[in-house]
Amino acid sequence: MQVKKIMLLSILMAYAIFSKAQSQLSSISGQLKSSSGEPLSAASVKIQNSNYGTASDQNGYYKISNLKPGTYLLHITAIGFKPEKRTVKLEAGTDSKVNFSFQEDAKEMETVTVLGRTKAQEVNRQAFNVTAIDATKLYNTTLDISGALDRVAGVRVRESGGVGSNFNLSLNGFSGNHIRYFIDGIPMDNFGSSFQINNIPINVAERVEVYKGVVPMWLGSDALGGAVNIVTGNRHRNYVDASYSYGSFNTHRTVVNAAVTSRAGLTLQLSAFQNYSDNSYKTDLRTLLQNSMESDKRAPSVRRFHDTYHNETLIANVGLVNKSFADNLLFGITLGQNYKEIQTAARPESVYGQLHRRGRIVMPTLKYKKTNLIKGLDLTVNANYNLGYEKTIDTAMADYDWDGIRDPKKTRGERTDGGMLSKFRNYNGLATTMLSYKITDHHSVAINNVFSTFNRKTDDLLFPEKNALDPAKKMDKNVFGFGYGYDLDNKWSVSLFGKYIYLNNVIGSRNINKSTDKFGYGMALAYYLSPNLQIRTSYELTNRMPEANEVFGDLENQAPSPDLKPEKSDNVNLGLVYGFEFNEINRLSITANAIYRYSGDFIYNKFVGGTSGSQNLLIADNRQGVRTTGIDGEIRYSYKNWLSVGATVTYQMLKNLQKYDPKPGGGFYENESIVYLDQMPNIPYFFGNADISASFKDVFKKGNHLTLGYNLLYVNSFWLYWPSLGNRSGPEDKNGIPTQLAHDLNFVYSIKNGRYNISLEAKNITDRPVFDNFSLQKPGRGFYLNLRYFINKSQ
Repeated sequence: MQVKKIMLLSILMAYAIFSKAQSQLSSISGQLKSSSGEPLSAASVKIQNSNYGTASDQNGYYKISNLKPGTYLLHITAIGFKPEKRTVKLEAGTDSKVNFSFQEDAKEMETVTVLGRTKAQEVNRQAFNVTAIDATKLYNTTLDISGALDRVAGVRVRESGGVGSNFNLSLNGFSGNHIRYFIDGIPMDNFGSSFQINNIPINVAERVEVYKGVVPMWLGSDALGGAVNIVTGNRHRNYVDASYSYGSFNTHRTVVNAAVTSRAGLTLQLSAFQNYSDNSYKTDLRTLLQNSMESDKRAPSVRRFHDTYHNETLIANVGLVNKSFADNLLFGITLGQNYKEIQTAARPESVYGQLHRRGRIVMPTLKYKKTNLIKGLDLTVNANYNLGYEKTIDTAMADYDWDGIRDPKKTRGERTDGGMLSKFRNYNGLATTMLSYKITDHHSVAINNVFSTFNRKTDDLLFPEKNALDPAKKMDKNVFGFGYGYDLDNKWSVSLFGKYIYLNNVIGSRNINKSTDKFGYGMALAYYLSPNLQIRTSYELTNRMPEANEVFGDLENQAPSPDLKPEKSDNVNLGLVYGFEFNEINRLSITANAIYRYSGDFIYNKFVGGTSGSQNLLIADNRQGVRTTGIDGEIRYSYKNWLSVGATVTYQMLKNLQKYDPKPGGGFYENESIVYLDQMPNIPYFFGNADISASFKDVFKKGNHLTLGYNLLYVNSFWLYWPSLGNRSGPEDKNGIPTQLAHDLNFVYSIKNGRYNISLEAKNITDRPVFDNFSLQKPGRGFYLNLRYFINKSQ
């Protein structure tokens, strides 16, 4: 409570000091367009001989604030257009409007240097603990969204295998449903298994924003530990971007993004992608089965024989843009399907040879956005409803082992006695509304509401008589947020917000309603000691309601837990962002963050035995208290525009603060738990990345460019189970996941200024075993070829 009072007092004092000074400052704003009238995004807008600058948004608008009265020389550059300069005289307390129209210049495309900040850089300057990935720089790779996230400080993407495997993103120690995912600010809670971050190619995004701990109000959710927002953007109105890759383990990926927009504003947008892989990589059984006596009886390694995965997705939108009544009015449909063979359960001791899953997404969508609906008022509305289904097939009358040998048996089902052939529809719906009002240039208020609904209908095709006995599984959730923001560009900014969450479950055959409501609040504050040096802090009391799959299970590896309690957490962040350049040649940026979390009724997954007594299922459970402390940081250096070197490091420690173990029938034991103050199991606590890339222009021919890159992944060994219950000699022994070190190389050759692109990638070149979830091994050394074609109207 004292921490909250001190933070509030600091905000009020800072407001009193700076509110008077800001009234004397001025700003420059305007819109940038091409000679044909199209808005220019990502153009550099810089005041000559100063550190003030920005980049235009997707509609070509820019603004530089916090300027003293005087005369300035404005310098604007955009790739593919001739640069512009203009002298602007500012009076005290005024906003000078300066619009530009640019002429195309093909030569300028090869020589311009962007001096302003990109949209990703602008996001990184928020008061929140946020990192934005510029996805456009990764378009010539075979990465998906999760692969890009794995290079962010504080983030660890943990997968149970190869392409299409189950994943669990860890963000500053929080993972699973503690983290929320969004696409263009729309929650992805109801998108199904056909559309997840580990099967969405990076080419779909313009940037990816990672919020650690405190989540801004406009991302309406009950996230406990952070959020990931995939921003698709609208950089090109008429373009085609297509790529195809082929690689090890018979892996194929195809991506096509395209849009066409008429002068009248009618637009058609398409995005389609597919992934396929046999996932037939070798696994080291001596490590996988380290806790089993069977490990000494088997060959040292075998290939996975039942792990094929493929998915296909199409996203189509049609509507109007840049109209008087709407910036965007889009009607769309998302169609997708996936097929996944399941070789193991939650632990590798259980092996399957025919168990598999199918899924489908059929989701109509509505998107509407209008800035200045009335002066200063912006409105955003989104809605979608998923009519798809998921299907689990477990009907084989056989058992399998890691050698792929089939052992016939009399009863059906590899994983469950009697087998399973269930088709279930979750009927997920979502509606979001965001209203923001700009009171003045520096003051704004906003409200946001997100309503979601879940209603699972299960059709047991193997035992139809069970359908009548299937209990109701319904869930409605509403998140209402409100906030106030004050921003003085390059000086300081503050955001205050609150969230009210209401959840209603219908559980059991008697349709028993179980409702819960929670209130949370928070703040984020940033102060610039100089235009290039920012300190920032944020605090949030946040709540998270149990998710439908945690309460009802997922009919695969997650068992139901109907009595799961909501969890809450006090999240505190403190960060520093520093970046500078000298001689316009050398650039250095440093980001450092410290975190503190105290979580009550912390939800985590633990093993639970199946019908055979093996640990082949996970179940969500509450732990009374978990404390998280940690630091993470990133440093990056670049020389001119051809050399870039960077590294990230993360250290986090999650401590179990539940002092007494619960009794099976309720209540707690009197003796102190042996795992009290233990490190939480199966969570990496020390890891990092390092990378270096070099770009060379006009290689072999003018307009052809070559880029060479290297990436290093390091994860220190960590405990698989509670440390106090195993051999205390260290995680490298039987109860731990060993240290991982992986090296990747990439080669990209671009022709005709990026119209044609060829890239080669070598992943895990030393073929070291790498693991994530419960000792399940990931693919070893692999080689991949990627071909990409890109053209837009200006080319």
